[in-house]
Amino acid sequence: MKENILVRWTKLLLDIMFYAGLAVIVTLPVSIRLYGRINGYFAQYYVQLVVLFALSGILAELILYELRRMFRTVLANDCFVEANVKSLNRMGTYSFLIALVTAGRLFLYLTPAVMIIILVFVIAGLFSKVLSQVFDRAVAYKLENDLTI
Repeated sequence: MKENILVRWTKLLLDIMFYAGLAVIVTLPVSIRLYGRINGYFAQYYVQLVVLFALSGILAELILYELRRMFRTVLANDCFVEANVKSLNRMGTYSFLIALVTAGRLFLYLTPAVMIIILVFVIAGLFSKVLSQVFDRAVAYKLENDLTI
Protein backbone atom coordinates (compact mmCIF):
# COMPACT_ATOMS: atom_id res chain seq x y z
CA MET A 1 0.00 0.00 0.00
CA LYS A 2 2.78 2.45 0.89
CA GLU A 3 4.55 1.78 -2.41
CA ASN A 4 1.38 2.65 -4.28
CA ILE A 5 1.12 5.94 -2.38
CA LEU A 6 4.76 6.70 -3.18
CA VAL A 7 4.16 6.00 -6.87
CA ARG A 8 1.05 8.19 -6.91
CA TRP A 9 2.85 11.08 -5.17
CA THR A 10 5.74 10.74 -7.59
CA LYS A 11 3.31 10.80 -10.51
CA LEU A 12 1.70 13.94 -9.06
CA LEU A 13 5.13 15.55 -8.67
CA LEU A 14 5.98 14.70 -12.29
CA ASP A 15 2.70 16.23 -13.45
CA ILE A 16 3.38 19.42 -11.49
CA MET A 17 6.93 19.62 -12.86
CA PHE A 18 5.66 19.05 -16.40
CA TYR A 19 3.11 21.87 -16.30
CA ALA A 20 5.44 24.20 -14.37
CA GLY A 21 8.12 23.50 -16.99
CA LEU A 22 5.74 24.52 -19.75
CA ALA A 23 5.09 27.80 -17.92
CA VAL A 24 8.83 28.40 -17.50
CA ILE A 25 9.52 27.80 -21.20
CA VAL A 26 6.70 30.12 -22.28
CA THR A 27 7.88 32.90 -19.95
CA LEU A 28 11.58 32.37 -20.67
CA PRO A 29 12.11 35.46 -22.87
CA VAL A 30 10.57 37.73 -20.24
CA SER A 31 12.39 36.01 -17.36
CA ILE A 32 15.78 36.30 -19.01
CA ARG A 33 15.11 39.94 -19.95
CA LEU A 34 14.22 40.74 -16.32
CA TYR A 35 17.19 38.85 -14.92
CA GLY A 36 19.40 40.62 -17.45
CA ARG A 37 18.78 43.83 -15.47
CA ILE A 38 20.54 42.21 -12.51
CA ASN A 39 23.16 40.14 -14.31
CA GLY A 40 24.83 41.83 -17.29
CA TYR A 41 25.87 38.46 -18.72
CA PHE A 42 22.23 37.59 -19.32
CA ALA A 43 21.61 40.95 -20.97
CA GLN A 44 24.69 40.67 -23.17
CA TYR A 45 23.87 37.16 -24.43
CA TYR A 46 20.07 37.47 -24.29
CA VAL A 47 19.21 35.80 -27.62
CA GLN A 48 21.74 33.01 -27.24
CA LEU A 49 20.59 32.22 -23.70
CA VAL A 50 16.91 32.24 -24.65
CA VAL A 51 17.66 29.75 -27.44
CA LEU A 52 19.89 27.52 -25.28
CA PHE A 53 17.53 27.50 -22.30
CA ALA A 54 14.48 26.99 -24.51
CA LEU A 55 16.08 24.01 -26.25
CA SER A 56 17.16 22.53 -22.92
CA GLY A 57 13.71 23.18 -21.47
CA ILE A 58 11.95 21.50 -24.38
CA LEU A 59 14.22 18.48 -24.08
CA ALA A 60 13.62 18.37 -20.31
CA GLU A 61 9.88 18.50 -20.98
CA LEU A 62 10.25 15.55 -23.34
CA ILE A 63 12.01 13.61 -20.58
CA LEU A 64 9.19 14.44 -18.16
CA TYR A 65 6.63 13.42 -20.79
CA GLU A 66 8.32 10.03 -21.17
CA LEU A 67 8.51 9.58 -17.39
CA ARG A 68 4.80 10.37 -17.09
CA ARG A 69 4.04 7.77 -19.77
CA MET A 70 6.13 5.21 -17.91
CA PHE A 71 4.38 5.95 -14.63
CA ARG A 72 1.04 5.15 -16.25
CA THR A 73 2.32 1.61 -16.81
CA VAL A 74 3.54 1.45 -13.21
CA LEU A 75 0.10 2.48 -11.97
CA ALA A 76 -1.44 -0.19 -14.23
CA ASN A 77 0.95 -2.81 -12.77
CA ASP A 78 2.37 -3.54 -16.21
CA CYS A 79 5.88 -2.05 -16.20
CA PHE A 80 7.73 -4.44 -18.46
CA VAL A 81 6.38 -3.39 -21.85
CA GLU A 82 8.07 -2.39 -25.07
CA ALA A 83 6.77 1.18 -24.72
CA ASN A 84 8.90 1.66 -21.58
CA VAL A 85 11.98 0.37 -23.41
CA LYS A 86 11.42 3.00 -26.10
CA SER A 87 10.74 5.70 -23.49
CA LEU A 88 13.98 4.94 -21.65
CA ASN A 89 15.90 4.96 -24.91
CA ARG A 90 14.41 8.33 -25.92
CA MET A 91 15.11 9.76 -22.45
CA GLY A 92 18.76 8.78 -22.87
CA THR A 93 18.89 10.55 -26.22
CA TYR A 94 17.21 13.66 -24.77
CA SER A 95 19.71 13.67 -21.90
CA PHE A 96 22.65 13.53 -24.29
CA LEU A 97 21.11 16.37 -26.31
CA ILE A 98 20.68 18.48 -23.17
CA ALA A 99 24.37 17.92 -22.39
CA LEU A 100 25.24 18.97 -25.94
CA VAL A 101 23.05 22.08 -25.83
CA THR A 102 24.46 22.99 -22.42
CA ALA A 103 27.96 22.59 -23.84
CA GLY A 104 27.03 25.49 -26.12
CA ARG A 105 27.13 27.71 -23.03
CA LEU A 106 30.83 26.92 -22.69
CA PHE A 107 31.44 29.27 -25.63
CA LEU A 108 29.57 32.08 -23.89
CA TYR A 109 30.59 31.76 -20.28
CA LEU A 110 32.44 29.00 -18.45
CA THR A 111 31.26 28.14 -14.96
CA PRO A 112 31.70 25.03 -12.82
CA ALA A 113 27.90 24.65 -12.75
CA VAL A 114 27.78 24.26 -16.54
CA MET A 115 30.39 21.51 -16.37
CA ILE A 116 28.43 19.74 -13.62
CA ILE A 117 25.16 19.97 -15.59
CA ILE A 118 26.86 18.47 -18.63
CA LEU A 119 28.28 15.63 -16.55
CA VAL A 120 24.92 14.95 -14.85
CA PHE A 121 23.08 14.70 -18.16
CA VAL A 122 25.75 12.52 -19.77
CA ILE A 123 25.48 10.14 -16.80
CA ALA A 124 21.66 10.28 -16.98
CA GLY A 125 21.84 9.51 -20.70
CA LEU A 126 24.12 6.54 -20.14
CA PHE A 127 21.95 5.29 -17.29
CA SER A 128 18.78 5.57 -19.39
CA LYS A 129 20.33 3.78 -22.36
CA VAL A 130 21.60 0.91 -20.17
CA LEU A 131 18.30 0.71 -18.31
CA SER A 132 16.45 0.51 -21.63
CA GLN A 133 18.52 -2.56 -22.50
CA VAL A 134 17.73 -4.10 -19.10
CA PHE A 135 14.03 -3.44 -19.65
CA ASP A 136 14.28 -4.88 -23.15
CA ARG A 137 15.59 -8.16 -21.74
CA ALA A 138 12.91 -8.14 -19.03
CA VAL A 139 10.20 -7.62 -21.66
CA ALA A 140 11.63 -10.50 -23.71
CA TYR A 141 11.66 -12.79 -20.65
CA LYS A 142 8.12 -11.71 -19.75
CA LEU A 143 6.81 -12.40 -23.25
CA GLU A 144 8.56 -15.74 -23.33
CA ASN A 145 7.14 -16.61 -19.93
CA ASP A 146 3.63 -15.53 -20.99
CA LEU A 147 3.86 -17.79 -24.04
CA THR A 148 4.96 -20.72 -21.86
CA ILE A 149 1.89 -20.42 -19.69
